[in-house]
Amino acid sequence: MQRTTDQARILLDGGVATELQRAGIPVTPPWWTTRALLSDQRRQVLKGVHERFLTAGADVVTANTFRCNLSTLQAAGLEDAGLGWMVHAAVGVALAARNAAGTAGTRVVASVAPVADAYRPDLVPDDETLRAEHRWLATELSRAGVDTVLVETMNTAREARIALAEALTAGATAWVSFVCGDDARLLSGEPLADAARAVEADGAAAVLVNCTDPTRTEECLRALRPAVSGPIGAYPNMEDRDGGGPVDAFPPLLEPAAFGDLTARWCEEYGLTLVGGCCGTTPAHLAAMSDLVGAGPAPTAGRR
Repeated sequence: MQRTTDQARILLDGGVATELQRAGIPVTPPWWTTRALLSDQRRQVLKGVHERFLTAGADVVTANTFRCNLSTLQAAGLEDAGLGWMVHAAVGVALAARNAAGTAGTRVVASVAPVADAYRPDLVPDDETLRAEHRWLATELSRAGVDTVLVETMNTAREARIALAEALTAGATAWVSFVCGDDARLLSGEPLADAARAVEADGAAAVLVNCTDPTRTEECLRALRPAVSGPIGAYPNMEDRDGGGPVDAFPPLLEPAAFGDLTARWCEEYGLTLVGGCCGTTPAHLAAMSDLVGAGPAPTAGRR
C-alpha cells in the first residue's frame, strides 16, 4: 500500500457540488450530483469545474462518485446495466480534466460517501448492506482504473471501517475522512480520536476531517494529531448555511485570503499532509491556499 507520507504535501480540490449548482445544474434528489453525468453538455460543465480547481493549484481531482452508490442509482431509476456506467463516466470526466489541465503528478481519486445520508448516522444500514454497497462501488472504481479512494464524510466509525475494508480488498489506497460535530466527535457521538485510531489500524493511508465548519475542524485537528501516527488532513465546509439565500448562493464563511491564512496555519501547527476545502470552497479559495501552502514537503510520519 502506497503511503501518503512518501510524497510532498497534497492539495485537495474544493466544493464540486457547490460549483455545479453555481453553473446551473441542480443538486437535488433523486440524481444529486450524478445529474452532471447525464448528458455530454453537463459532463463538459463538470469537466470545467475540475479544471478550474486544478488551475487554482489542486494536486487532486476528486471524481464525482459521491452519489454513485447502488441504492442512490437504483432510486434514480437506472437499470442494473447502467449502474456501473455512471461510475465509469464520473471517473472518465475526472481523467479528461486531468489530461486537459493537470500535470504528470495530478492524482485522480474517487469519492466514496455514506450509503444513506452524510448527516444522518441514525440511517446507516446494517453491516451486510454496507458491505454489499461498498464492495460494488470499490469493484467498479477498480475497473475504472482508480487506485486511490477518498472514503469521506463518514459519520460513524462502523461504516468508515467497512468502506475502508472493501476499498483495500479491491486493491486501492484509501484515505478516510470524518464529518464531526461538537467536542471532536463524529455526528454519531463517537470520539474522533477513537475512530481515527481504528481506521489507521485497519490500513487507512491518511485520516482527515471534512464537511465540518472551520472552528469545529480545528477542534478536531487538536484531537486527531496525537491520536494517529500517520498523515492527517482537513478540508472544511466553507458554506455559511445560516447566512440566508438559496442553497446555490450560501455566502462563504471565509473569504479566499482568510481561508488561505487559516489552512496555512493548520499545515504549520498540525502538520497536515492533505489540505483543501469542502462545500462552498471555490477555485479562488484554492488559489489563495495554494499561494501560501504550496506542495511543500510532507510532515514526518508520527509528528505529534
